[in-house]
Amino acid sequence: MFTKILIANRGEIACRVAATARRMGVRTVAVYSEADAQARHVQACDEAVCIGPASPRDSYLRADRILEVAKAAGAQAVHPGYGFLSENEGFAQACLDAGIAFIGPPPSAIAAMGSKSAAKALMARAGVPLVPGYHGDRQEPDFLLAQAEAIGFPVLIKASAGGGGKGMRIVRQADEFTAALASCQREAQASFGDQHVLVERYVTQPRHIEIQVFADAHGQVIHLGERDCSVQRRHQKVLEEAPAPGMTPELRAQMGAAAVAAAQSVGYVGAGTVEFICEQDGRFYFMEMNTRLQVEHPVTEAITGLDLVEWQLRVASGEPLPLTQAQVCLQGHAIEARICAEQPEAGFLPAIGALRTMRTPEASAFRMAPVRIDSGVAAGDAISPHYDSMIAKLIVHGADRQQALERLATALLDLQITGLHHNVDFLQRLVGTRSFQTAQLDTALIEREHEALFGVRDETALTRLALAAACQRWWHDQQHPAPSGPWAQGDGWALHGEQRRVLRWQPSATPHAPPITVTLVQARDGRLAMHMGDAVVPLTTGLGQVDRDGDTFDAFTRLGHLSLRWLNPLNVADAASAPTGQLTAPMPGKVAALLVAVGDVVRAGQAVVVTEAMKMEHTLCAPRDGRVTELLCRAGDQVPEGAELLRIESD
Repeated sequence: MFTKILIANRGEIACRVAATARRMGVRTVAVYSEADAQARHVQACDEAVCIGPASPRDSYLRADRILEVAKAAGAQAVHPGYGFLSENEGFAQACLDAGIAFIGPPPSAIAAMGSKSAAKALMARAGVPLVPGYHGDRQEPDFLLAQAEAIGFPVLIKASAGGGGKGMRIVRQADEFTAALASCQREAQASFGDQHVLVERYVTQPRHIEIQVFADAHGQVIHLGERDCSVQRRHQKVLEEAPAPGMTPELRAQMGAAAVAAAQSVGYVGAGTVEFICEQDGRFYFMEMNTRLQVEHPVTEAITGLDLVEWQLRVASGEPLPLTQAQVCLQGHAIEARICAEQPEAGFLPAIGALRTMRTPEASAFRMAPVRIDSGVAAGDAISPHYDSMIAKLIVHGADRQQALERLATALLDLQITGLHHNVDFLQRLVGTRSFQTAQLDTALIEREHEALFGVRDETALTRLALAAACQRWWHDQQHPAPSGPWAQGDGWALHGEQRRVLRWQPSATPHAPPITVTLVQARDGRLAMHMGDAVVPLTTGLGQVDRDGDTFDAFTRLGHLSLRWLNPLNVADAASAPTGQLTAPMPGKVAALLVAVGDVVRAGQAVVVTEAMKMEHTLCAPRDGRVTELLCRAGDQVPEGAELLRIESD
């Protein structure tokens, strides 16, 4: 077994590897960028070395620098986590050439599975079923369009290299193909340095089911069951669970055998995931193999009771697998929710900012614990534009799916985050949808449940409760205890009658909606109540937890979370919004493409600019009907958040 390893990653996976290594008596070395000097993974490791500026290409993607640190520190192995260099065969080979073990598969296996098109050809020879499509080398737009027409719409275009939903688009008709292809190729080139794509038949109502495989250097390959990862947005996973609902032992055996055959065909060693696209009737097709540990691996750990990171370290040090296939036992049900900094109501646009508050439900690191939190950040840390937007992974385990669902709903209510946009409220609605509750799963679930997730909701009860909690906190903050004397008190007591204060509140989620006016009333006996129209809400204990930051109040109640801004009459700021004809950058990034020119007539909602930020392309739409009068940026420009990109005047 190794005595010291270097962790060539950041965030929650680096923290997780450090924790497992410490339990095994293995020392760890962290590498970090200048932006991560105070990061949790730096604190979690025994040693830490800065390897460059914030940009990944200047730090976490610097294979040469990482190997220099490994050699200088005397590390015997490198754990690549997931992302960055984890699926880079050149880095894996460089580790081996330097006499340092790469905790992952052989470079040849990474290379074989690194190209989706080449991998599919390999799987065809191994007898693994494939989705009909074009996986060849020709990349001319007209040729690929002809292939799509031969396959039949809808089709799926996706980058041959990489994954994570980047460089992937569903095309439903021929006239959309060329623009979607260009977007995929730009995103693929930016993310993976390779714009090669493949085109496949888009399976309607598909389920995304993946099999966790493990192999050692002694020729043994087993699988650890499946995970259902069907609930996705922008082709990226949101909720994952194990085992897959409705999975039969027979189908599990078939898919497991296909996954094992895929691993064996490339001489695989270590942890890997074979991903399948599945029809509702159980037919399945090979999609790709991820030659690394997956973000969702905790749900497999929860139902098996195994530590997959420990398995990785032991296998990489030459030990055989600790279990045979017959000894693998699945217990209960587990679900993982990805907590991300993003704006679900704005097309899941990634968000940045500081975590002012981050309170998590009571959790345990035990692998089969009812609630587990994996995170690489804490309150006070920032989500920056340089890396992905994940804040944490929330994992629950129960005796069955129903108990796991109940624990997940409760844990999401107990998860309290302020300071930036996040998806916790969205996840609360998502797990409560009829489709998810009844396990009617497919990759279009979020789109199918759009009305329940994004439609107009009656949140009267939540609003009243949150306003009452915020008013109570506001009132509490007005109290300034004085040394003595009734006239020095600030509690609102008056000699005659009750006291009334009118407060105006603006829900942060609807900044352009009319403010909500409430009246705070204190009776002569000191009792407080909030009057909102005809409703009267007594202000008592138990209304909820309220965090205040200036005039912003975040109320966490038993019904959910609501962020409110108090409109202070003594601090009237200019709340006028920008002219409706201005289009501004929602976050820092690069202008990938301008889709209009000066003089063009556009309609509200029409795509006009494509930006690239946090490893993804984001299409920005015209805010109004009119004519483009000015372009204030060019393709390739780096723009800060709020930068004006173009102007549109009423035609």
